[in-house]
Amino acid sequence: MVEDDLEKITLRLPQRYIRQLDFLVKVDDFPSRSEAIRASVRDMLYNRVDMVIDKVEAMEKAEQTMNRMLEFEEKYLSR
Repeated sequence: MVEDDLEKITLRLPQRYIRQLDFLVKVDDFPSRSEAIRASVRDMLYNRVDMVIDKVEAMEKAEQTMNRMLEFEEKYLSR
């Protein structure tokens, strides 16, 4: 990761999250708080984007089903 690609933000977290971050850094799971937060945000974004795409695709499928139902009603049930 190139330093120029990074943007600095301010983030407020509950103290219990900070303690857990510091624990992960102390046990060498991450080299720093920043790296732990970057990894967490990255993982959340990957999962969340997939979830949102799945939700949109389900909504599109439901809309197609509704349209087919309306076509069926119009063709066979309207007299």
